[in-house]
Amino acid sequence: MRYFGSDILTIADALTEAYVEIFTAPPWEHRGAAETAAAFRERLEKDAHRPGFRALVSPADDGGVDGFVTGWTTRAPFPADRAYGRVTELLGPDRVDQLLVGALEIDELGVRSRARGTGLGRRLLCALTAGAPEGRAWLLTWSQAHDTLAFYRRIGWREPAARPGSETDVVVFLSPDPPDRNVG
Repeated sequence: MRYFGSDILTIADALTEAYVEIFTAPPWEHRGAAETAAAFRERLEKDAHRPGFRALVSPADDGGVDGFVTGWTTRAPFPADRAYGRVTELLGPDRVDQLLVGALEIDELGVRSRARGTGLGRRLLCALTAGAPEGRAWLLTWSQAHDTLAFYRRIGWREPAARPGSETDVVVFLSPDPPDRNVG
């Protein structure tokens, strides 16, 4: 495995290829490959320059990428773009500030089909979150990604309780055992 900061852009082509394979397969098969590649590449070029950006990549024997994880420290004020508004709707602004701001935000975790079942996803996630501020990390995923939800639950990530009446298509997970945090 290899750690990256903004130098992740040096392997952007291989990373984009892996991302497209992973995130146009079920349950994301409704996404087109060209649009998925363009959107990911644009996000990556911006995200790589965020304060605290870090990535971990598992290179493949063929020079490609078998798996990767990216993240950064969530800063205040909590963003409202992308899916962040749905996260605020789900948890409420006070709990977002308490649970997510200042924590390591896992933006992307992906493992190619050829490397699944090897523990690579868990190793990538554990290695990147090992340096999380105060041991706190979080991520969100799509509510219809059932295998992904099961994976996070199986490795000990927890879902904070949603606000009553909040319905979104995202699920928030907190890393196992964040110190001194009430996740209920």
